[in-house]
This record gives sequence, C-alpha cells and structure tokens, in this order.
Amino acid sequence: MSAGWDVRHGKGLWLPQASWWLDAQARQTRSFVTHAHGDHIARHREIVCTRATARFLRARIPGKRLVHEWNFGETHPLEFGLRATLHPAGHILGSAQVLLEGDHGSLLYTGDFKLRPSLAAEPCATPRADTLIMETTFGLPRYVFPPEAEVVAQIIAFCQQAIADGATPVLLCYSLGKSQEVLRALAPAGLPVMLHPETARLTQVYEQLGVVFPPWRELTVRDVAGHIVLCPPHSASVLGDLPSVRKAAITGWALDSSAIYRMRCHAAFPLSDHADYPDLLRFVEQVQPKRVLTLHGFAREFAQTLRARGLDALALGHGNQLEFSLSP
Repeated sequence: MSAGWDVRHGKGLWLPQASWWLDAQARQTRSFVTHAHGDHIARHREIVCTRATARFLRARIPGKRLVHEWNFGETHPLEFGLRATLHPAGHILGSAQVLLEGDHGSLLYTGDFKLRPSLAAEPCATPRADTLIMETTFGLPRYVFPPEAEVVAQIIAFCQQAIADGATPVLLCYSLGKSQEVLRALAPAGLPVMLHPETARLTQVYEQLGVVFPPWRELTVRDVAGHIVLCPPHSASVLGDLPSVRKAAITGWALDSSAIYRMRCHAAFPLSDHADYPDLLRFVEQVQPKRVLTLHGFAREFAQTLRARGLDALALGHGNQLEFSLSP
C-alpha cells in the first residue's frame, strides 16, 4: 500500500482499487495507455489514452478495441468513486500522465516523461499528488544532459561533415517520437532528409495531427547521396550495401563512454525524450508527493537518493513489500 493505494507490479501496473491497469504490456480487459511505444502497449479490449496516442496505436497495432480518447486536463469519473485526469508528459506527441483521485488520496503515474521543452511533444505538466509513480530511466547523478541546442549543433555538424566527405550520414533514432524531434531540430541546417519507411509512416500521422516538419522524402537508396537519413536503430540493414555510411546514435545513453561500441556507430549524441537526473529530482519537488514509487532504469538507486533526502520512496520490482506476483 502507498498512501492508501494498493499498487501491484507485473507486466505493467495493476490498481485493484480502481480495477484498471497502467501501461499493461500483455493483453488485459482494460488499461490506461500513456503513449504508443512498444513497451507500453498491448491489444487490450478497452483503453484510455489521448487522441494522438489512439492514432499511433491504430497505426502500430490495428484491430478492434474500445478506445476512450480524452483531452488533457479533462476529469472523468471512474468506478468506485474515482476520478481520472490525463496530463501531458512531454515524452512524445500525445504522451500522458494519469492522475487518479478518490478516497485513497491522489496518485500520479508519469509513464515516460521529459521536463525539458520538446519540439514535437506537448510541455510536461507537474500536478500535485499524494503518491507518485515515476519512471527513472536516467536515475543516476552522471546522467545530466547538455543543452539541447548544443547537441543539435553537434548533430548538424556531424551530418555536414559526412556529406562533405562523400558519406551518407545516418541518424539512428526510434521511429516514433525521437525521429520527429530530430527532424524538426534539423530544419536550420537546410539539408535534404530521407526517412526510413516506418519513420515516414508515423511522421505522416504527426502531420495529420497538425505538426509541421521541414521537407522530407521516404528513403530510396538509389537517390540517397547528399541526404541525411533517419533510421530506427535495428533497421539500418535497409541501407543495403552503400559504400560509405556514417552512423550516429541519438540517445540519452550517449553519455556512457561505451555507447558507440555498444551501438556500433561512429558517434553518439545525448538527445533524449526522457528526464535526466536533475529533472527527475525537480519533478519530485514540484509534485510534492508523500510517497514515491520508482520504475524502470535506475529505480532502486533513485529511490535511495530520495530516501536520503527524507522522502518515503521505494523501487517497484526490487523485492519490497509493495510488489506482488499477479495473475488477475
């Protein structure tokens, strides 16, 4: 229990007092879906999400389901006298935090979030809550991202140099969210851009939702010379046998010295759609919770940091009394 809430950790989070899942990773009767990245979605029978997330879900896992598309800031009644509100998470377009309120107090589940401004997502909110369940992907002090303008300038310089050398710059970034952020960031360079087919398909959904991008084309290998290519990290084989490719990974993990070796690329740039360590701390300060439950990444270490600062904090999935083995 946490401030009156029973929080159970399995493939996602189960709230028995609400009879709802949060980001269930296996098919359930009903689940809140904070955003449409693959590790947060499944073929649920009933979901609550934002309009943008619903569009991405239809593009990624088509099929029949009952979808409740809520606007940010609207409060909706649930069973058992509960109220639920979605707030922007700043992670990708349409990404949402879930605020639940009722007799058990208030609970805020962040999903993945980013406090820093994004070029392709709504600004992150910090609503107050008694219990905070937060992602802590970069929950160690060494993860402090440099200013994004500085990183973008480095990415553009990398691309310009590659093209000047007769090579094709390939930026490895996820097809949903990161690629659209990078595409908008590249606008000042004025260089032609090609998108991997999956990235192109999801970028078209962004455009249908009103996001404006600089000109781009879907990737055709025969015409790739002189272009920047945006490609998902595990799909670079689509480039075939191009004689000169210069790859750069766009990821927060670029702060690790081993990143270029792990990702088999020439360079890595720390542009992330997650909160870094200072922003994780700042988020907690702004939400002012009575208890914090940490999830993902360095959850145990960040919970220890919060306890050292006098907060009641525990890491989900690390053997404390809040976690249960579930088979609802």
